[in-house]
Amino acid sequence: MEMSATRDHQQYRQDIRAFLDLEWAKPRASGDVDIAAFRTKAIDAGYLYRGIPRRFGGSEQPADSLKARIIAEEFARAKAPGEVKGVGTQMLVPTLLECGAEWQKEKFVRKTLTGEYKWCQGYSEPGSGSDLASLRTRGELVDGEWVINGQKVWTSYAGTSDYMFALVRTEPDAPKHEGISYLLIDMKSPGIQVRPLKQINGGEEFNEVFLTDVRTPADWIVGERGKGWAVSKSLLKHERNMIGGVDRSDSLFKSLLSLARRVERGGKPSIEDPWVRDRLAALKARLEVMRHISLVQFTREANGAPAGRTQMMNKLYQSNYAGEVANLAVELLGDDALLSPIGNRDVGNERWLMQYMNSLAAAIAGGTSNIQRNIIAERGLGLPREKEGAA
Repeated sequence: MEMSATRDHQQYRQDIRAFLDLEWAKPRASGDVDIAAFRTKAIDAGYLYRGIPRRFGGSEQPADSLKARIIAEEFARAKAPGEVKGVGTQMLVPTLLECGAEWQKEKFVRKTLTGEYKWCQGYSEPGSGSDLASLRTRGELVDGEWVINGQKVWTSYAGTSDYMFALVRTEPDAPKHEGISYLLIDMKSPGIQVRPLKQINGGEEFNEVFLTDVRTPADWIVGERGKGWAVSKSLLKHERNMIGGVDRSDSLFKSLLSLARRVERGGKPSIEDPWVRDRLAALKARLEVMRHISLVQFTREANGAPAGRTQMMNKLYQSNYAGEVANLAVELLGDDALLSPIGNRDVGNERWLMQYMNSLAAAIAGGTSNIQRNIIAERGLGLPREKEGAA
């Protein structure tokens, strides 16, 4: 791994700091903040959406793992808005760039990057979660349109999304992995019903989506007909990278440090307690392991080499890490961890309850932790697949 900073990289850091001071810090201090305008300037300067061509709204910069790390560090230091997060920018856009038709990239990528188009994911179904290839939502090509019938579940933000990317069975007689197509659907189409799912924390970000004779144009298919499983594997890679990003873990650990300094344990700040310090040190060590693994992967990819089997571990490692951080936060908070932030205008430490709940969800999203372990064992380590029905 070669990640040493050259003089050029050191100057690059200074250039970013100067840009952020001029375009973010000063306007923010004066109260004259326009986040959309700032992001546009950051793209023009080559700091955001670096891997996306300019004609689709990106900055089209050559791959440089160290520059990407410097950008992330400096934007975090300045608390400046980075790239728009979500399934649209972090999952759909990379998939369209890899597998989509040119007109699909032209139509959807730029407006997704700016947040004008919001997306939801139509993957999971009742009875088709970990075994996604068993999905039953059907699509039939009729008069130049796909007619879709079925149900999706656990669809985040379906009620506020403009579009859905969905896996639909279009070849009912084909083997289950070979009869699926990847379709794009307008969420304003007739026949779509969104039903919110009430969560244990009081939120309603997940939904059931019912599709009854929903129509989408024949060319709103990504990749070839019946080859959606191959497209989905590309998308799941992007989803797991999104969930398993080290920047998320870094931000989470910093928030935990702040909490440990703020709340008391035995009449003193929790961070002064030896037991707490031991737990924090262990978490910091794991964070640095995760960071260096990501740098190895970045370096390999930048040199055109495969990232290696460590990439399979990102999502599992991060979701486990998020759970351990949340567990320690709950222990530090004591009774305050029982307070829900839902409906609370002045949210304080109780927002860690949301993090705790989210850490449980992260162990399921993008492939359950047990499924991830199977992937690592079978595809990464070459271990034999367990026989069905084995005790």
